[in-house]
Amino acid sequence: IGFTKSVALELGSRNIRCNAIAPGFVETDMTHYLKEGNASDEFLKKIPLGRFSKANEVAKSALFLASDMSSYITGQVLSVCGGLNI
Repeated sequence: IGFTKSVALELGSRNIRCNAIAPGFVETDMTHYLKEGNASDEFLKKIPLGRFSKANEVAKSALFLASDMSSYITGQVLSVCGGLNI
């Protein structure tokens, strides 16, 4: 996060933006075990939206930050976590 903010400050005058994405739990082959047994219930209790994210939801956030729709956003951390980090 500190690096993201430093790069945004350093390169903003050149119209270069720098942002970060902080995903929560994402459903992947690597995290499938989190949905097994009682552990899943404990993880889901902490997520206000009540589910894990899908990879395409994180990808859509990256597309937003890469698009002109975010042309005045720099030095920010976009939390894509279903409310986990509230």
